[in-house]
Amino acid sequence: MHTPTTRRSRYGALFIAAVAFAPIALAQHSLDGPAVESKTVEQAYKNIAQIKGTPAEQLMPAMQVISSSLGVECSFCHVAGKPELDDKPAKKTAREMMAMVASINTGSFGGRQQVSCYSCHHGVANPASVPPVLETDAPARSETSTAAVPAAALTADDVIQKYVAAMGGADAIRKITSRVEKGAILVGGSQTPIEVLTKAPNKRVTITRSGDGPGTSESFTAFDGTAGWMGNTGRPAREMSPTESGASALDAEFAIALRLKELFPQIRRGRPEQIDGAMCESLIGTGPGRPPVRLYFDQSSGLLVRMVRYAETPVGRNPTQIDYADYRDADGVKIPFRWTLSRLNGRFTIQIADVKSNVPVDDAKFARPVGAVK
Repeated sequence: MHTPTTRRSRYGALFIAAVAFAPIALAQHSLDGPAVESKTVEQAYKNIAQIKGTPAEQLMPAMQVISSSLGVECSFCHVAGKPELDDKPAKKTAREMMAMVASINTGSFGGRQQVSCYSCHHGVANPASVPPVLETDAPARSETSTAAVPAAALTADDVIQKYVAAMGGADAIRKITSRVEKGAILVGGSQTPIEVLTKAPNKRVTITRSGDGPGTSESFTAFDGTAGWMGNTGRPAREMSPTESGASALDAEFAIALRLKELFPQIRRGRPEQIDGAMCESLIGTGPGRPPVRLYFDQSSGLLVRMVRYAETPVGRNPTQIDYADYRDADGVKIPFRWTLSRLNGRFTIQIADVKSNVPVDDAKFARPVGAVK
């Protein structure tokens, strides 16, 4: 299988793509992204032996799942600079393992991806086949935390209503129709200015700036209400793939608290879990043909503290986790001033310093430019 990049280079690319997936949101008609014709992996890459027929856009997320599951770099299986070659035995083994996993899922789980590379490897190249012996006389502790509220006491509707109330109430949320947020994005120890423009119902653009004066360069990640796009100063803007656009639509929704049940036709309460020492209620939202989205709400405050969404790949789901913190009042509505996005190959944090509500924002700010981005 061919992959044109290494984990190190993906860290470099992370900053460019980072702001594509920050706050919260989504519009039902846009979740699946625009109708963009996609090549298959064998059409776009050389020497594909497994996962034929898969959309080419899923190859890199699939490689990330494998790399993270085994705790290895791309060079573990691929020849540097010529990843289409079959010179390394590990590549042959990887193909055999992918076929085995696909066979298990097809034969035992009706084609559902219940088993993946991570099921056995758990971050190591050579998975353990023998369980470990006891190393202490202390009794084993259950990893399952007990919620402060009985499981039958709350419904999904109860959790959503508490979330709306915690933000300030439905009326207060509806009064705000746009925001301009300014702050910084922190990636790998470096800090860069960022501006986030959002407008109801589902438009959003983030702008990061590097350099000063005439040499200033800007990077854009946007959702125009229908499709997502990305671009850098002096280069043509790129339309997002359907998967990317769907994720960007989720980020661009202006008032997700009021639209959760509409956005996720099937939404149910999951098991309470502990996040950073706080017990949280969990909701699992699904829609036709889409992987689930998991939402976690602080049991005490009712506020959203984590969202986990998934991208489907032929070797398992590729997760993206967003943690929300530093909630403050912004013109009558509590919003997170800090969010951290974590992926298999890196993470970044956005810290907002200033928010202005109901600022006039021209729709042209969100539109994909024709030609080079200015």
